[in-house]
Amino acid sequence: MSGKDQAKNDAQRFGGEFGPYRKPGTTGVPLSTFKTLVWTSNIGGLILCVLALEMLFVQQMFMWGLVTLIAGVGVALFPSNYEILGMSSDHETAED
Repeated sequence: MSGKDQAKNDAQRFGGEFGPYRKPGTTGVPLSTFKTLVWTSNIGGLILCVLALEMLFVQQMFMWGLVTLIAGVGVALFPSNYEILGMSSDHETAED
């Protein structure tokens, strides 16, 4: 399989640090950065979900409430795509 064919079959989301298959040369993110991303996105997602509930039940804006609720869940789940630096096992790096 040539390099171009392999690159087309290589699943990636958003960038080199993400996805089930990582391209060589990508580093991932440090644990402190990951924790910051998790806290920020969880608080942001929670705020969006609260706004969505306000729109759905108080303001009776169902379409905007649903869109905001979906956006809040997406924001809260975003950091789960990151790979943390140093999380791979030692025998994998020795074989590569």
